[in-house]
Amino acid sequence: MTSRTPDRPLVTRRTVLSGTGGVLLCAAGAGAKGRPGVAAPPPAAAVAAGDAPLVPSTQFAEAFAKVVGTGTPIEGRMTIELPEDAENGNIVPYKIAVESPMTDADHITQVHLLSTQNPQAAVATFHFTPLSGKAAVSGRMRLARTQEVVAVALTSANSLLIARTMVHVGIGGCGTE
Repeated sequence: MTSRTPDRPLVTRRTVLSGTGGVLLCAAGAGAKGRPGVAAPPPAAAVAAGDAPLVPSTQFAEAFAKVVGTGTPIEGRMTIELPEDAENGNIVPYKIAVESPMTDADHITQVHLLSTQNPQAAVATFHFTPLSGKAAVSGRMRLARTQEVVAVALTSANSLLIARTMVHVGIGGCGTE
């Protein structure tokens, strides 16, 4: 058992600084991994501070265009709940709910869950019928890094609803290279 003496503290300024430097080097090395010619994303702290805007990935743009087509999604009637800060991107809980009478004449047919920064932007698609009773789902998803998560719902009248939220991710969960 180690005892602490006044002339030799357990934690010194040197151990704190060297530990911090090691963490920063590891983070820089992890952020530098990537495909050739593709810049590493800015650290979450920079994004959180507003230093660098998040630009949706090409995969997100393609997935969003495939879901929306030529339509214009309307905000409202739909909510998406995710934690504002996710310590671990491997297990980020979400809840999506859409206000709808869920009748034969007026119901939600699909809800698409999309991520703006994951390697695969289309996370999930949920199908509903009037027999579903309500248009609501919950689960867990992986997030590669800090990003906006978007949900798009399609109604039986072919109108589109949209909801979005920003999630700050501490440790990425998609195993990106």
